[in-house]
Amino acid sequence: MMSPRLKMAMVGCGAISRVHLPAIREAAPRIDITAVVDTDRARAEALAQETGARAFTSFDEGLQRGDFEAVDLMLPHHLHEEMAVRSFTAGKHVLLEKPLATTLGACDRILAAWKRAGTVFMVAENTQYWPEVLTAKRLLAQGAIGDVVTARGSFAIPPLPAYYAGDKPWRLDKAIAGGGIVLDTGSHWIRPLRMLLGEVDEVVGALARPYAAMQGESLVRALLRFRSGVVAVLDGLMKDGPFMPEPMFRITGVRAEITIERPGRVVLWDAAHPNGQQIGDIGGYQRSYPGEFADFAAAVLDGTTLAAGPEAALGELRVALALYRSAETRRWERVWA
Repeated sequence: MMSPRLKMAMVGCGAISRVHLPAIREAAPRIDITAVVDTDRARAEALAQETGARAFTSFDEGLQRGDFEAVDLMLPHHLHEEMAVRSFTAGKHVLLEKPLATTLGACDRILAAWKRAGTVFMVAENTQYWPEVLTAKRLLAQGAIGDVVTARGSFAIPPLPAYYAGDKPWRLDKAIAGGGIVLDTGSHWIRPLRMLLGEVDEVVGALARPYAAMQGESLVRALLRFRSGVVAVLDGLMKDGPFMPEPMFRITGVRAEITIERPGRVVLWDAAHPNGQQIGDIGGYQRSYPGEFADFAAAVLDGTTLAAGPEAALGELRVALALYRSAETRRWERVWA
């Protein structure tokens, strides 16, 4: 019999924990936060006071003294392999913030540890649950724009203080982050493009560093050729703002277009609505997180199948790694070779 509730430890009490916690409260009321772990005692104790959990300053201590069945791992990228494997070895269900890891070898070892453990494993790519992307996917399935001709995913953002301020933010360190915006923020645009268009076959692109504080790339201009033959554009930029508003996604079909615009609006541009028709309610990127936690809780507590298994996250990493190779070779690079 499935347990009626799930005890979870939040491991890493940084900026993303402040996004995860309200999503849990909203969409996964059967999850109880019973432990929080952070090497910064003040941060751990603050989150513990807010959740009623026990605070720990090391994962070892949490495993030894804490009471939890699942972990929400919100850690710098270079720690993903170690902490995920340790969690699986301890028999825990794992929700791991993207990316799965920064190398394919590390991904293989994480996935092998998961299969040995036999527990639930989700890579937290929240855009799998982005309401506007799901609406666009539904419109494509309904044939609203006909066969897809091309598409574009685009983001231009400043270095958000919650993630890039403070003393030596780890995302600026290439050795810790594994790369720049393609590997990190870019996954939130690559996953929706894969959801809408299928698997990416090969890529070509150029990278640059307009945000000098980041050791990895802060500009990407790329073409993605999908197995269907469709070619899409991936544009990403991080620098100090301001920026002109533009659609985050544009999907062009033989008969019409779909755009996903800020702050969370899907617009269908067709013959009946040449000036655009809004489809559905105003949503927004942050609305993707509740669905993520609802899916994880149901998979653990009810035995349901996740919307996307952890292997799906290999796609974003492989696209990023292929783009890194392409920037060096100045040629098209295979994603799944």
